[in-house]
Amino acid sequence: MRVLLDECLPRRLRRELAAYDVQTVPEMGWAGLKNGRLLHLAASHFDVFLTVDGSIEHQQNVSTLEICVVTLRAKSNDIEALLPLMPAVRDVLLDVEPGQVVTVREATSK
Repeated sequence: MRVLLDECLPRRLRRELAAYDVQTVPEMGWAGLKNGRLLHLAASHFDVFLTVDGSIEHQQNVSTLEICVVTLRAKSNDIEALLPLMPAVRDVLLDVEPGQVVTVREATSK
């Protein structure tokens, strides 16, 4: 499975997805592209787009694309805030479908 990390995510997250072929938006030469164009390009090269941009599902019709968008929801996009989400991300990646938008949130304390 090919995974694209959005440019707003730390590159070090790739280590948490060692079982996958992971590239970053800047490595692909796509830094600065708007979400619509970026998603269309990504869909032709990747299976999953990993981002913290929760607005994508409201701005783009992901259901028509051959890519799954996984959105991480944490206090920040710092590596320390995102690492606790990665076990859930790995679980999600086992069962994704093109056109899906899946949100992985940090656990809330009760």
